Amino acid sequence: MRGPVRETGWAGRGACRTSDPDLFFPLAPTPVQEARAKAICGACPVLTECRQYALRAGEPEGIWGGLTPAERRRLRFSAGRRRSHAG
Repeated sequence: MRGPVRETGWAGRGACRTSDPDLFFPLAPTPVQEARAKAICGACPVLTECRQYALRAGEPEGIWGGLTPAERRRLRFSAGRRRSHAG
């Protein structure tokens, strides 16, 4: 994957490592590209690590751990709401 991956131990085992980075970081994403990238993520042995990294790092672009930027924002927003209601 392209981008500032600093936690590279898991990234080298990613299913995306042999894929075209433009599939995961398209300039103008289409539903077909998104589905293809997510299919690769779905079979990935490091899906959880990738997703956790993207959420922690606040990755603003690309498909990471099978999630689009909008999906990651929704997850972060709902997690923040749960924390604020728990305290």
